[in-house]
Amino acid sequence: MALIVHLKTVTDLRGRGDRIAKVAFRGLSFYTRVLENCEDEALFDETFRWPIASSIEVNEMLEIQVFNYSKVFSNRLIGTFQMVLQKVVEEKLLEVTDTLIDDNNAAIRTSVSIEIRYQAMDGTVGAWNDEEFLESPSGRSEGNPYETDGLLPGHRQSPSKASAAERALRRAGKGVFSAMKLGKARPGKDDHHRKQDEPAVLETEDLDRKAMRLGGGLDPDTISLASVTAVTTNVSNKRSKPDIKMEPSAGRPMDYQVSITIIEARQLVGLNMDPVVCVEIGEEKKYTSMKESTNCPYYNEYFVFDFHVPPDVMFDKIVKFSVIHSKNLLRSGTLVGSFKMDVGTVYTQPEHQFYHRWAILSDPEDITAGLKGYLKVDVAVVGKGDNIKTPHKANETDEDDIEGNLLLPDGVPPERQWARFYLKIYRAEGLPRMNTSIMANVKKALIGENKDLVDPYVQVVFAGQKGKTSVQKSSYEPQWNEQIVFTEMFPPLCKRIKVQIRDSDKVNDVAIGTHFVDLRKISNEGDKGFLPTFGPAWVNMYGSTRNYTLMDEHQDLNEGLGEGVSFRARLLLGLAVEILDTSNPELTSSTEVQLEPATPVTDNCTGKMEEFFLFGSFLEATMIDRKIGDKPINFEVTIGNYGNEIDGMSRPVIKKKRDGGDGNEEESELLQNSSDEEGTDEGEFVSISTSPPLRPLITDRNYFHLPYFEKKPCIYIKSWWQDQRRRLYNSNIIDKNADKLEEGLNDVHEMIKTEKPHPERRLRGVLEELSSGCLRFVTLANKDQNHNSRTRLDRERLKSCMRELETMGQQAKILRSQVKKTTIRDKLKQAQNFLQKLRFLADEPQHSIPDIFIWMMSNNKRIAYARIPSKDILYSIVDEEMGKDCGKVKTVFLKLPGKKGFGPAGWTVQAKMEIYLWLGLNKQRKDFLSGLPCGFEEKKLPRGQGILTFPPISLLYTKKQVFQLRVHMYQARSLFAADSSGLSDPFARVFFISQSQCTEVLNETLCPTWDQLLVFDNVELYGEAHEMRDDPPIIVIEIYDQDTVGKADFMGRTFAKPVVKMSDEEYCPPRFPPQLEYYQVYRGNSTAGDLLAAFELLQIGPAGKSDLPTIDGPTDLDRGPILPVPLGIRPVLSKYRVEILFWGLRDLKRVNLAQVDRPRVDIECAGRGVQSSLIQNYKKNPNFSTLVKWFEVDLPENELLHPPLNIRVVDCRAFGRYTLVGSHAVNSLRKFIYRPPDKKAQHWSMAAKLMNAYATLANGGPHSHPAGEIVVNMEPEVPVKKLETMVKLEANSDAVVKVDVSEDEKDKKKKKKKKGGGDEIEEEEPDESMLDWWSKYFASIETMKEELRQQEAAAAEAEEKDDMETTDGLKGQGKTKEKVKVPKDDKKKKQQQQVPEAPEKKNKQKIDELKVYPKELDLDFDNFEDWLHTFSLFRGKIGDDDDNTADEDRIVGRFKGSICVYKVPLPDDITKEAGYDPNFGMFQGIPSNDPINVLVRVYVVRATDLHPADINGKADPYVAIKLGKTDIKDKENYISKQLNPIFGKSFDIEATFPMESMLTVAVYDWDLVGSDDLIGETKIDLENRYYSKHRATCGITKTYSIHGYNIWRDPQKPTQILSRLCKEGKLDGPHYGPGGRVKVTNRVFTGPTEVEDENGQKKQTDEHLALTVLHHWEDIPRVGCKLVPEHVETRPLLNPDKPGIEQGRLEMWVDMFPMDMPAPGPAIDISPRKPKKYELRVIVWNTDEVVLEDDDYFTGEKSSDIFVRGWLKGQQEDKQDTDVHYHSLTGEGNFNWRFIFPFDYLAAEEKIVISKKESMFSWDETEYKIPARLTLQVWDADHFSADDFLGGIELDLNRFPRGAKTAKQCSMELGTGEIEVPMVSIFKQKRVKGWWPFLARDENDEMEMTGKVEAELHLLTAEEAEKSPAGLARNEPDPLEKPNRPDTSFIWFLNPLKSIRYFIWHTYRWLLLKVLLLVLLLLMVGLFFYSMPGYLVKKLLGA
Repeated sequence: MALIVHLKTVTDLRGRGDRIAKVAFRGLSFYTRVLENCEDEALFDETFRWPIASSIEVNEMLEIQVFNYSKVFSNRLIGTFQMVLQKVVEEKLLEVTDTLIDDNNAAIRTSVSIEIRYQAMDGTVGAWNDEEFLESPSGRSEGNPYETDGLLPGHRQSPSKASAAERALRRAGKGVFSAMKLGKARPGKDDHHRKQDEPAVLETEDLDRKAMRLGGGLDPDTISLASVTAVTTNVSNKRSKPDIKMEPSAGRPMDYQVSITIIEARQLVGLNMDPVVCVEIGEEKKYTSMKESTNCPYYNEYFVFDFHVPPDVMFDKIVKFSVIHSKNLLRSGTLVGSFKMDVGTVYTQPEHQFYHRWAILSDPEDITAGLKGYLKVDVAVVGKGDNIKTPHKANETDEDDIEGNLLLPDGVPPERQWARFYLKIYRAEGLPRMNTSIMANVKKALIGENKDLVDPYVQVVFAGQKGKTSVQKSSYEPQWNEQIVFTEMFPPLCKRIKVQIRDSDKVNDVAIGTHFVDLRKISNEGDKGFLPTFGPAWVNMYGSTRNYTLMDEHQDLNEGLGEGVSFRARLLLGLAVEILDTSNPELTSSTEVQLEPATPVTDNCTGKMEEFFLFGSFLEATMIDRKIGDKPINFEVTIGNYGNEIDGMSRPVIKKKRDGGDGNEEESELLQNSSDEEGTDEGEFVSISTSPPLRPLITDRNYFHLPYFEKKPCIYIKSWWQDQRRRLYNSNIIDKNADKLEEGLNDVHEMIKTEKPHPERRLRGVLEELSSGCLRFVTLANKDQNHNSRTRLDRERLKSCMRELETMGQQAKILRSQVKKTTIRDKLKQAQNFLQKLRFLADEPQHSIPDIFIWMMSNNKRIAYARIPSKDILYSIVDEEMGKDCGKVKTVFLKLPGKKGFGPAGWTVQAKMEIYLWLGLNKQRKDFLSGLPCGFEEKKLPRGQGILTFPPISLLYTKKQVFQLRVHMYQARSLFAADSSGLSDPFARVFFISQSQCTEVLNETLCPTWDQLLVFDNVELYGEAHEMRDDPPIIVIEIYDQDTVGKADFMGRTFAKPVVKMSDEEYCPPRFPPQLEYYQVYRGNSTAGDLLAAFELLQIGPAGKSDLPTIDGPTDLDRGPILPVPLGIRPVLSKYRVEILFWGLRDLKRVNLAQVDRPRVDIECAGRGVQSSLIQNYKKNPNFSTLVKWFEVDLPENELLHPPLNIRVVDCRAFGRYTLVGSHAVNSLRKFIYRPPDKKAQHWSMAAKLMNAYATLANGGPHSHPAGEIVVNMEPEVPVKKLETMVKLEANSDAVVKVDVSEDEKDKKKKKKKKGGGDEIEEEEPDESMLDWWSKYFASIETMKEELRQQEAAAAEAEEKDDMETTDGLKGQGKTKEKVKVPKDDKKKKQQQQVPEAPEKKNKQKIDELKVYPKELDLDFDNFEDWLHTFSLFRGKIGDDDDNTADEDRIVGRFKGSICVYKVPLPDDITKEAGYDPNFGMFQGIPSNDPINVLVRVYVVRATDLHPADINGKADPYVAIKLGKTDIKDKENYISKQLNPIFGKSFDIEATFPMESMLTVAVYDWDLVGSDDLIGETKIDLENRYYSKHRATCGITKTYSIHGYNIWRDPQKPTQILSRLCKEGKLDGPHYGPGGRVKVTNRVFTGPTEVEDENGQKKQTDEHLALTVLHHWEDIPRVGCKLVPEHVETRPLLNPDKPGIEQGRLEMWVDMFPMDMPAPGPAIDISPRKPKKYELRVIVWNTDEVVLEDDDYFTGEKSSDIFVRGWLKGQQEDKQDTDVHYHSLTGEGNFNWRFIFPFDYLAAEEKIVISKKESMFSWDETEYKIPARLTLQVWDADHFSADDFLGGIELDLNRFPRGAKTAKQCSMELGTGEIEVPMVSIFKQKRVKGWWPFLARDENDEMEMTGKVEAELHLLTAEEAEKSPAGLARNEPDPLEKPNRPDTSFIWFLNPLKSIRYFIWHTYRWLLLKVLLLVLLLLMVGLFFYSMPGYLVKKLLGA
């Protein structure tokens, strides 16, 4: 296979030069040789060959580029030739000569001539593809038409000239069925070569292998089936699809609840702190309590924030956690660290929540500092109707892996860095006049000063911080050139940056316009990704209309809420992000927002200014609301500020570069309607942006229409924008792929829903289209031009889009190969992900041309608008790049602006318009009319006459076709309840063009069957006949509720397209008569039912109506002149019998204040029905006396067309009056249809063989069993996943076999049990007496969590496997695939082997378990509606304030009963069965419904996550139970200040069913003053449970025991229950045999036969055997079903004031015992475990190597005055200190000091329980549960300043490292947990002694060891402590000896001599001696001199 291209010549070149050409196909390019010095012709004459592996797709491109070659510079492109290889694929050989186009897509003179040859391998011819090469706007027709036809999308003949054969061919390529919405393939007159609708062929031939030889070589996998959801599938491509949903959903406030649990903090940086956590959302703040002197506080506090705001506002709110140190009333405290993210990030998480995640705290003031600690939180965001599945809370034993559970979304790296976000604001233009201040007007009046009345500035909000630019005074075109700098962690956890232009004003600033920059769209986190970058690019802002009032009612729109209704301004923005290097010393470390000047950008950086031309034509304006029908109406079209008539004066002055000239010649402002300015050159004209005003004509009572008949007004506008079309083109290509994919997926969904054959084929086709579309994007987007104005984001986005689409294309191919019948649902989900990704990629963040607004004006007032994105109507010569509505007729519904458009006002259509729009470069405008329906003349302005390209001011249609429209309205279902009775009186209005008709009104029904044919005569359509056939206008059907007074209420709307028959076609199958189809009816944004109808449009030919198929006259005389739906169209009926079981009515509310006393139920279906017997006294007995009644009715054979069945309850009053109480419509009878079993389908022989095989296997060898028996072998202890293998055969054959765990595993277990004694010492078997119900409960919760984990793992593994297949496919190497998969299977096998053993290891204790359901029990058992169904009765209209008003408010009661529908007559064998009672029909064996007395026992275990009810963020909950007249309030046992209370109570209530059957369990909040508040309640229907076959009266325990915590609690023993079940099910058995075997029908079960009593005596019993059968009851043939096990269910608590939002959960269960049976035993004791009292004695012996803090006064020596402080977590106020070891010089300290900590401990939860008053004002004590952690700290005592903290260690008493034997061996790792060390639990060891390290953080935040402590921990129970008391410190009793401290540790001022001796003598003794000698010497000398004179005198005088 190869493609060969022979490039011959290139002619008409300009100038002289060296030429080179490049030829590219499939990304592989060849260059020619360089031709030197050629003039106007280059003779290349070269051949290129591409060997290809896969056949060429018909839409692949060949590209030839011709360059001027340059040795030095880069080659300059002369022109490009592109060609689609469609023709080549078909012709195999082609010669082409065509012109090149330059880089602006304009044709140039130069032309190229080539010859192409395609050698395909198999010689097959491809089909015509969906691309409409023959349809795009017509271009030139000169040149050889054969050569250019169909090759270049821009060059071809006009469609009217295309031959019929070509059209047929074109249509054939569309896929057999995709012709139209309504599922008819439409062969044309000459399409006989194509396969017709032959389902037989489709199904019998295996089309997946054989190609369809006929349908133009269509591959069967692309056969597309009709779509019901896609309203219109384009055929002639002249019309585009209307949008059904009317109302904008954004901007409407909704209820949200953010619930946050602050659990604990760890590793907070700082010494001895008292941390408080502040939670802030938006403006609201809440604080936790303060924890004293700890770096790892434990809070477990729950906060709830309620909001009522629009979603956008909600998701932009910032959630901020800050940890604050030492905050009190007087000072605000210092911030330790904070963490922030937006609510949207939480909401996009799975389940809308983060659960138990660690937030990394950092200090925004000091970004160089690094980590400040971790905070563990739960965050959940609940919107209305979201239910959050909280992971089940139980004792969290797993040691927290902080790094693995960070509070970050997936994909965000744990190490986030600081980054600077530079938001550059350059300039703005087109601002509206904001004369909001009255002063401005006064000023203008006084001094006539006419300045621009707006002072704009830009405000940017990001991650909770605000920045502003400077204010530019009085300027409509402000220039800022400033940048706002944010410093934030990267990646930021905030999705959007809000940029707002505001008008500065002295009174109040108002927003002019708002734009959100979505960070996800301007960055890419992949490994080839890029940092956020943006622009410089213009962004357009939209908001309220531009006429100015003082109070703007649409101000919200300017704030960015809701859809803007008018252009406001455009702003030139840029964004750059720089990751900071925090180690850089110059860095300013603050995160304050800064404002800096930015360098201005050049004018042309955002693209070259181009002149754009917008043309529009109004073809139809109908359905104009009658309120505005009396004044003349005109339409205004604006693009940006161009065309805006009311205030279009502020034209931006256009700087336009004339051809080649660089000087900016300013053009004069183009003002509207200044028609005296004649256009200078022939193309110049003045824009016309409004249609002429016209008075509307009346269509019917509600609507008017404008008389746009043959004359259609036009508008045209010239505007100037930067040319950034490439951006729009790329997103158009992606959008079109997405649209195609969405339509295809909708088809597939619809096919699955309506059970059409082969949906998997359609899906394959869809994926094929997707992959070729993706690859097409890659080829098209590659040829990007004008590089100078492309921003970095443009380049990066293009790269990433191309990467994404390339991989998506490959994945789609692989996915296609994996689509099988079985995997279709799964693959659909994956394809849905593709769709989301495409939509995301298509959204272009950098705007270019603003959107177009169409306003309907009446009397110069703006009434309603439509907004059309400019990209949708942008023209391109490449078909894929063209906007989807460009040059097509689009149906547009106008809507009211802003808030007016909410609710019912927004649902009524203001006007329906058919409008044609074209937008493109002015120089490309020659094609702008080509998409209009043909057959018109142009009317131009006088001065445009004769100028070819001058746009027309109106179009005059000369051709018109006359049709008759037949509308077959059969029925509607599930309509909206519009009357207070809960029903409606519906009729339908059908609109087509300017005509409308109504069906008749049917009273009081939500499911009207109109069965009516509406005929519209003389419908005139303008245009060519063939276009009408392919693309008729749409029909609008509106359904209304007729009211006796006032206007009819709108109930919904839908659209349809008719099937068209031209006058020269036959009225025959397969297209006619058309089939009935379901259409979805919409009311606003929500669905409101379905309409079943068919539509046909028949052309009235020259012969008049005589050749139309005849209409039979009215058949029903009583219906008057109403025509019924004709026979060929109405469904085929057959006879059915409907049996109704009437059981009773419940909870009927009052009707008009009167109580319901004598109700009756009326059943109606398809016009027939039956009434129940009358209930004589509803109060006394609300059940019916006659249980079963029936009626016969004709229903359609096709079950999908079955009409609904209506249930209505009426109350019969005196004098024969009756009032409607409520009604219910059963929309689908599907689940009630009974199909008699098919006898042929039972493969008996097969089953028997299998059975015997398994029987031998199950018993470990061939035992002799009677044939056909199945043995199920049971071990006494049942591991969780024991039954691994399961084989299911036909449901009614007798074999469902469970096979036990294989033999070798059993041996393993036995061995294990033997070994068990020696191996594990720690987990000794607990004593039976120790175990209680709670042990069982906690063990079960562990099991449940394990199961959930396994489910998740299994799901993840399946997903992984899928991914692996896809990635392997991408590698495309079979070998690696095999290799990769092998280990996978091994892993699975291993898992399967481990599963049964896992629980053994864990629960060494062999605790019997119960089943914990993480949801309501009813959900697992299908609401217990196995034979008794509950139908809610509705009444009252559905509210208008909100589309989805809670149905709960409308429920007025419930009807209990059932329905059975079957074809008559039934086969005999059913009615001939033994015991068949004809009175009961299909409802055999139902119990009687007489009143019955029951003892109801309600067990309430605990509640979790209650909604706080008090100001302090807590609640004081208690339980209240209501059943009938019994009302129990357990008020005195409220639990103080607790949101997770453990109630542990049971309540006994006697009740009488059916009067008292609705049990309400509520949790109230106790209040000291005032009434108690309801927190939430849950309701349980006991009656359904009581009567259910699942036996929900009392759960069946896992094992049978007669004493202990697991005692059997049902008054009936298992054997009694089993025999009763067998009797009721008419089964043979049970037969108990020897050796522990029991037989029921043909099943044999084995099990143990002995039971132990209290004294350990063994007794024989059959109970275990019977219990085994009960556990496997679902395997019993015919009557088997799963029986309810012993369980605890988790029910959500709801509060009627906050509908739909969970207020917490309640764990509970209910037992019921009939009073006529033996009484049950006493209730199980589930009262909460009392904590056990313990005493912990901690002896601090010594410390060592403590850091030395103090310097000595005298000597400068380092020393420390050491003491040790200790406390148990949560009891900081009871902290204890040792005495001080003064002046330790070596860090050694001796204490021998005993701390004594008494505490209460719950072993099961491993928590300490503390009760204390929260504050001095608290009424009562609050109970806290806190992990058992002991803190020891070492301090340095100071006398005058605060003591210094040196270090500490926290030991978790359940698992802490065993201390080191000596101080030397004690290392820092013992405390940090970095290495594996043996862990001990004080509760097991009782006594531990050793050395532990003290740790603290240094300046660099690193952990360091600051000392060691030798301590001894001794744990005693309170009793033991009493027996052997010990004194605190060193006191009696059992005193410790005084420590032997060295003498230095005294206090100097008490003992100065001692200190002198020690300090001074010790150090300075020689110095002192020297000084002493010197002093003596001096003394001697002094004395000598002193006494000398006297002595001398003496001597001299000789005295």
